[in-house]
Amino acid sequence: MSKVVIYTTPTCVYCKMAKEFFHNNNVQYEEKNVAEDAQAREEMIQKSGQLGVPVIEIDGKFVVGFEESKLKESLGIK
Repeated sequence: MSKVVIYTTPTCVYCKMAKEFFHNNNVQYEEKNVAEDAQAREEMIQKSGQLGVPVIEIDGKFVVGFEESKLKESLGIK
C-alpha cells in the first residue's frame, strides 16, 4: 500500500475533491492542514517547493493540485 500524505487548507475546494477521490477509492492517507500547522507548511514547501495546495505526496513523489489521472497512475488505480 502506498504512503499518501495530503497537505491541505480548510477552504481548498481541490483538497476536498482529492480527499473525496481517496475515500471513493479506499486510499488511506494522512492529512496535514498547513493553515493551522506551521511545521507542516514548512515541510510541504521544503519537500515540494510549492506554496499552493493541495500538495499530495505518494511514496515520496509529488502531485500538485487535484489531477485525477496522475493520482490514479501514481496509486495504480484503473
